[in-house]
Amino acid sequence: MDHERTETAEPEVAQGPTVTAAGDGKGAAAHPLPDAETCRELLETMALIRRFEEEAGRQYQQAKAGGFLHLATGEEATIVGTTSVMRDDDYLIGTYRTHGHAIARGTDPKNVMAELFGREDGCSRGRGGSMHIFDLQRRFMGGYGIVGGNLPIAAGLGLASDYRGEDSVTVCMFGDGASNSGNFGETMNLAALWKLPIVFLVENNLYGMGTSIERHSAVTDLSRKAEGLGVPGVRVDGMDVLAVREVVSEHIRRAREERQPTLVEAFTYRFRGHSAADPEVYRTKEEVEEWRKKDPIAVLRDRMLAEDVISEDEVESMRERVEQRVLAAVEFADASPEPPLESLYDHLYVVGDQVPGWYAVDERTPEPHPGEEEREIGTAGEAKKLAEAGAAYAGQPSQQGRRPDQTMEDREAAEALENRDEDEPSEGTD
Repeated sequence: MDHERTETAEPEVAQGPTVTAAGDGKGAAAHPLPDAETCRELLETMALIRRFEEEAGRQYQQAKAGGFLHLATGEEATIVGTTSVMRDDDYLIGTYRTHGHAIARGTDPKNVMAELFGREDGCSRGRGGSMHIFDLQRRFMGGYGIVGGNLPIAAGLGLASDYRGEDSVTVCMFGDGASNSGNFGETMNLAALWKLPIVFLVENNLYGMGTSIERHSAVTDLSRKAEGLGVPGVRVDGMDVLAVREVVSEHIRRAREERQPTLVEAFTYRFRGHSAADPEVYRTKEEVEEWRKKDPIAVLRDRMLAEDVISEDEVESMRERVEQRVLAAVEFADASPEPPLESLYDHLYVVGDQVPGWYAVDERTPEPHPGEEEREIGTAGEAKKLAEAGAAYAGQPSQQGRRPDQTMEDREAAEALENRDEDEPSEGTD
C-alpha cells in the first residue's frame, strides 16, 4: 500500500578509514581508468552478464528455465569490480543471484545457461538450477537459496585456507536482508575471533525482497553492523566498477596479509524485481529511472569513449561478440540432454561401508527401494513407468501459463552500450 511505503533515499557513500571515497556513480571521475586492456575486459564482462541475464529472463518466459529466477541486472559493477581483483586461487561464494558471479569468475556461459535449463551439461549437472550455480575448478563455491546460508560456509572456507597454510582469501557476497539473519552475527564473531582471511561484501540493493532497508534493518549503515563483533567495515558505490575494484582490492590485501576480516557495503540497485515473479509494487518507476541513469555499463562506456580508450567501432564489435556468446549459450543448453531419470539420487551423499542402512527411500511404488539402488531398479519395472509418466506430465503446456503482461522485455544488454533516446518511454513499476 502506497501510504505504508517508506521512501528509499539514495545513500551517501562515505569514505572509509583505509580507502578513498567512491565516485558518485555518474562519471566515476574520482578514479583514473586502468590500462586499456583492463578497461575493455571490465566493460565486456559487464555487458556479457547484462545480456545473459536478459536472455535468461526470456528463456524463463518461454518455460525453458524452471524454478525461481533472480536476475542481477544493474548490479554488474559490484560483481565485476570484485572478481576482477581476485586471484585464481581465491574463493568466491554468493547467494541465489549469482549467474553473473560465475561468469565473471570464468565459468562458460554455456554451462550456466544449461544449468538454468536443468540439463546434464549444466555447471551443477542440472541439479541446482538458477539458485545453485557452482564451479569448483574456478573456486566459485556456489549460490545458496537460503538467505544468509553462505555466511558460515565462508567461515569454513577461510578456516580451510588456514589449515592448509594457504594465503587464499574468501570473498563472501550476500544481500542486505541477510545481515539480519542469525548466521550473520555468528559468522562475524568467528571470523574476527579466529582472524579468518575473509572479505564480507554486502550487495545492498536497498530492498530485502520487497521491503526497503529502512523497514527491515534497525541499523541502515550496514558497513558498521559488524563492528561490535570485531569486523570493521566501509562503504562503496557499487554502481562504479572502478570504485569497487579499488576498495575490494585493498580489503583482499588486508585479509591476505594481515588476516583481518572486513565488511564492505556496496550500494547497488537491481533494475529488475527480486525475482521473475515480483510485481514490484513497492517502488516507483521514477525511482527506477533515477537509478538507471547510473547504469554501470553506460557510465564506463561513455568514460572510455570520452578518453579515447575505445572507439564506437570497437563498442559495436564488443556488442556483437556478447550477442553471439549468449545465443550460443542458449543453443548449447537446448541441445544438452536431460539428466537420466535413474540418476535421481546420484551425488546426494557420500556413502561408504561405515554408513549402514538406506540413505534415501524411494516410495513412488508399492514396494519402496533404497535410493542408492535407483540406477538398477529405476531403469525398469514400475518405478521406470511412473517416472516416465511423471516426466511426460510435467512437460505438458500449462493450462494457465504466464500472464501476457509478465514479459521480460527490457532495454538491457546490447542497448546498455548504446545511447538511450530521451523520448523513449520509461519502464518500471508503479
